[in-house]
Amino acid sequence: MSRPRSTLLAAFLAAVVLILGGAPLVKGAFYLGKHEGDTMHLAELVFRMADGQWPHLDFMTPIGILALAPISAFIRWGAGFGHAIFYAQILVALVLFLPVMRVATSRLSGIWPYAYGGFVMLLCLALVHGEAQSATSISMHYNRWAWAVSYIVIPLAVLAPSDRPRPWLDGALIGLGMAVLVLTKVTYFAAFAPGVLVALLARRQGTMIVSAAIAGLAVAAFVTAKAGPDFWLAYLQDLLTVATGDARQAPGESLIDVIVAPLYMGGSLALVAGVIFLRQAGRSVEGLALLVLMPGCFYVAYQNFGNDPQWLYLLAMLAFVLRPEPGVTNAAGWDLRSALTYTGVTALAFGAPSAINLAFSPWRHLASDTTDVVPLLPRLAAASDVLTPASRLYTTNLKRPYDQPGDPFAGYRDFAKREEVPVLNGEDLPECQLEGGISAWFELATDDLVKAGYSGAAIMGTDLYSAYWMFGDFKTVKGAAPWYYGGLPGIENADYLVVPLCPMAFTLRSSMLKSLAEEGWTLREVHRSPLYILVEPIAP
Repeated sequence: MSRPRSTLLAAFLAAVVLILGGAPLVKGAFYLGKHEGDTMHLAELVFRMADGQWPHLDFMTPIGILALAPISAFIRWGAGFGHAIFYAQILVALVLFLPVMRVATSRLSGIWPYAYGGFVMLLCLALVHGEAQSATSISMHYNRWAWAVSYIVIPLAVLAPSDRPRPWLDGALIGLGMAVLVLTKVTYFAAFAPGVLVALLARRQGTMIVSAAIAGLAVAAFVTAKAGPDFWLAYLQDLLTVATGDARQAPGESLIDVIVAPLYMGGSLALVAGVIFLRQAGRSVEGLALLVLMPGCFYVAYQNFGNDPQWLYLLAMLAFVLRPEPGVTNAAGWDLRSALTYTGVTALAFGAPSAINLAFSPWRHLASDTTDVVPLLPRLAAASDVLTPASRLYTTNLKRPYDQPGDPFAGYRDFAKREEVPVLNGEDLPECQLEGGISAWFELATDDLVKAGYSGAAIMGTDLYSAYWMFGDFKTVKGAAPWYYGGLPGIENADYLVVPLCPMAFTLRSSMLKSLAEEGWTLREVHRSPLYILVEPIAP
């Protein structure tokens, strides 16, 4: 097939960025359809960073700095939270524009430069993380961005250039891309680095490896110069906290289910078929690289919420562009051009629901209903352009066991195998959990804390969130985790702890109280309301 015309391809990709990136701006604000809690978490991360704080050094998060820096930069320059998200997505697409052009013009032909380039831009600009649920959301934007970078790095390593080789350029792009993955979401680096290295070694691309190493180390040196060497140790500690804790090692199906469960088995078999047919077709290097990449593809899907196999579109592209000429058969007599065609079509079919959801998300946002919406963070003026239906923020339900002493089902409690009742200073805490009402809870709690005289204090919560400073006159807690992952990060810098009587995450409250007890902290009660108990943590 013919090589793509660079000017035509550039014009096409620019149109994609202009249309998909501009559509949300026309709406005038970001209208969420789901994942309000995740968005509140993101807001705390980017606002704290915009205020000059560093991830890992000043607050705990396993998410890399480049997942936050584009949004926080626009906030620092005066944009509202919603518009900063839109601008950041456009910026990411523009930064990846030329690397995408390099992959498309040097490795692909026919329709594939356009399909490939358009999809990478879509990963940068979509307003949903994937899956097939249509409500718009910015949650897990960093997963999309990391996939977009992976879609540049992997083809550069696996596919040989069809024009004049430029190993220093391609190697530098690989090294920069891998560094970006480390600083965005390190899971992707760990998952794909072995396959990328094997592909380069198998193709004897020593120059590309050297170039990649130089580029990657240059990024590491730059970050170290800006943040100091302690940045890397703090980042590693945050990652270890999540990996060794029991709060959020993986947010979805088990690793085995992500591979062989009915929803995913078809895609997994297509990936295996792709490896086999590529090697039978004489594409031994590409087949080997795909084989080594396979565990990483499964692991990234397992580790991401929703378990979306976004690698399916990359598999489809590789299957189509690496097809042999007609007449090449395997030992069973199968025409391998047809076999790889079927593999590519299968991958496209299994990946279609998520891809369609990504593509439609800017348009669904443009058509979203703007009646009965309220700001996600009504007391944070800089976030007034992120809105969601009021019912999603203020409808509060109470969930509790119905087998407690005196309940009709008390006799069946042993069968339920419930957790131990959490205890605070010898007092059994209620077994209950709030569902919804996240803004309602924080507004009531912060108003009560202010009324009780605790304005200006650094307050943490023994719950999923500690967003008190975004709802009232309180300080952020240095070293604390805006989203609780386990352990006691930042506890030594907290003036007070809020222990909700009915938290939003029952298990996490129990886990944090257990950690406090095990490490010998004394929790002196200083205030109590119908919603929470306020305690002063005293170090052992």
